[in-house]
Amino acid sequence: MTIRLLIADDHEVIRAGVKSMLEGSNIQVIAEVCGGNQAVEQVVKHRPDVVLLDVRMPESDGLQTLERIIDRSPRTKVVMFTGHDNSTYIARAVALGAAGYLLKDSSRDIVIGAIDRAHTGLPPVPESLLGRMRDKMARRRPTYEEDIPLTNREVQVLRHVALGLSNREIGKSLEISIETVKEHVQNTLRKLDAGDRTEAAVWAVKKGLV
Repeated sequence: MTIRLLIADDHEVIRAGVKSMLEGSNIQVIAEVCGGNQAVEQVVKHRPDVVLLDVRMPESDGLQTLERIIDRSPRTKVVMFTGHDNSTYIARAVALGAAGYLLKDSSRDIVIGAIDRAHTGLPPVPESLLGRMRDKMARRRPTYEEDIPLTNREVQVLRHVALGLSNREIGKSLEISIETVKEHVQNTLRKLDAGDRTEAAVWAVKKGLV
């Protein structure tokens, strides 16, 4: 089965390289764009199976564009494609519904495999960047840590906070309301006697929660 792909990257050499890499595969590049707004427009027009989306682009950054694409074309899967191995970017990609997160130096087999898994609805492989982050964000309170004065849900929320996610992104990731997120954040700050989210994040790092 042919997979219809849209490439969104502001560097022409990257787009050309990806197209060359995919020659001889079952992936057909149906459109390519250089900005976030263009990506959304072309997704609505062409309804691709998968979008290969750069994280950093003009107009609208890739993570904002990811959310807009999923909102406008829910059946389209999005694989982030970037040079940034950044835990906050990866965590936000998980929260906003990305189907994959690839570095631009990935091999042909890894790129094709990630696009194929996204298209078929399979989760990313556990050892991939997105797979490892998904596991970390879903992890509950460590049973061996008796001095963590938080509930399982508060630990999950704190881990998201430490990774740099907003309340809205935390809500999307954990499928809870923003109001519930705010309540968990406030309870966590109070229990840790932390003055703000940054202090709580530092505590989480020291405890090995992220």
